[in-house]
Amino acid sequence: MKKKLLAIISIATLLFLAACSGGNESSSAGEGSDTNDQGIESFTYASLTDAVGLSPILTNDSASANVTDHVYEKLFERNAETMEIEPQLAESYENPDENTWIIKLKQGVKFHDGTDFNADAVKYTFDKLRDPATAAPRASLMEPVDTITVVDDYTVEIKTKYPYGPFLASLSHSNAAIVSPEADQNGDINKDPVGTGPFKFVSWVPGDQVVLEANKEYRDGAPAIQKLIFKVVPEISTAISMLQTGEVQFIDKLPTEQIERVEGLKNVNVEKVDGTPQYYFTVNHSKEEFQDAELREALASAIDRDAFISKMKGLGIRSDSVIGSKVFGYKEEADNAGTPYDLEKAKELVKKNGYDKKTYTLLSPNRNNFILMSEVVQAQLTEAGFNVNIESMEWASFLDTARDGNYDMTFLSWSNLTADGSELFYPNFHSDNVGASNRAQYSNPEFDQLVEQSRTTTDQEKRLEILDQANRLMLEDHAIVNMYHDVVTAAMENSYKGLILEPTGKWNLSEVTRK
Repeated sequence: MKKKLLAIISIATLLFLAACSGGNESSSAGEGSDTNDQGIESFTYASLTDAVGLSPILTNDSASANVTDHVYEKLFERNAETMEIEPQLAESYENPDENTWIIKLKQGVKFHDGTDFNADAVKYTFDKLRDPATAAPRASLMEPVDTITVVDDYTVEIKTKYPYGPFLASLSHSNAAIVSPEADQNGDINKDPVGTGPFKFVSWVPGDQVVLEANKEYRDGAPAIQKLIFKVVPEISTAISMLQTGEVQFIDKLPTEQIERVEGLKNVNVEKVDGTPQYYFTVNHSKEEFQDAELREALASAIDRDAFISKMKGLGIRSDSVIGSKVFGYKEEADNAGTPYDLEKAKELVKKNGYDKKTYTLLSPNRNNFILMSEVVQAQLTEAGFNVNIESMEWASFLDTARDGNYDMTFLSWSNLTADGSELFYPNFHSDNVGASNRAQYSNPEFDQLVEQSRTTTDQEKRLEILDQANRLMLEDHAIVNMYHDVVTAAMENSYKGLILEPTGKWNLSEVTRK
């Protein structure tokens, strides 16, 4: 009898303790998330593709940058709300002349391996980025640089070959992040990254996931997320289902055809911001027939962008301007400065010039938004009297084909990660880059001169005026038809707050906390 009584007391005690402790656990947390008194134990992002590598010097893809942006930091960063460039690892800077940048660095900052962040680390990183032997994908960020000199432990002097207006924008790019020289020299930071950021690297299983942990010594305080997981989930539909069940807490880049489904989830908040990415229609300017300004005008007049954007379910911004509202160089007056939709004028030009006597090929990658643009525009051009066939191909082949100029018309896009008009115009439309990044094959000496002036002027007000002139020249030339500027999207489990979603499509989870 005594033993039975003791057993009953023991069971009751255990039940009481279990009931008391149950209040410390989150009943809403799924497999990918848990919390304790110190913060969020685990937080998972579903990535449609795996990282290519984890060194900012050796990579140039968004999946890799999503990881490296949490591990590394840059000298400067762009404020997600104001779009102004602000110091990050830099303390301040000055320009004693147009070709000289003296940058003062923050003191007391440590890399995750315990070594000091200093001017030597900056010089090491930038020298390696611009060294041809490195073959860095974004070595162009350092193309204007002539010399880099360590003045003292926390001062670096950079001299450019010519005045370079977008230099701070270049230094705020993900691929200009500062790496630990010791870690790079003695290991492989493409697999084991070492930066100064709010998260430290833990592990990477290629094709499966990357795991980071909170940097407890971070100068601005450790993030609430203790373990940050980048989980590879190749299908967006699967990622949305995992978000609904709590297996993941965050996804981004919501496609048009799925936006209503995600917005209908009761446990999720959808965030949208006007973005820097853009999508545009262009002809192949290297072909003689497209030197005909009336042909370009007929095509532009036949494209009803409003009709297309109505199918975007709120994820496209209507503007004629080549430069979007979140990109430096934009002026609101340019929103309506392009070729207006005028079907009757398009028909008249087609009939007058016999443009209906030829069949044109519209090249398109097999991605959903490009397919939608192609189908809508094909129908609109057909209504105007053009004969248009769509040729579809996978993304890599499409980029090669467009670069080589093997097409009549196509749709192209640009992310505008530096959010600077010069860095939109120069790679995409300057004649220097025909056969490379200028896939539109556009060549206009007057336009080239304006772009060069915008790059070699450090007076930002002058740059704004020059970029606006270049923008309007392209529109007057019917060079492209801007289909839409992007609305950047993300969805996060609604028990969290603090997501920083940037117009460039980049995001930061270091300030995420529980509500």
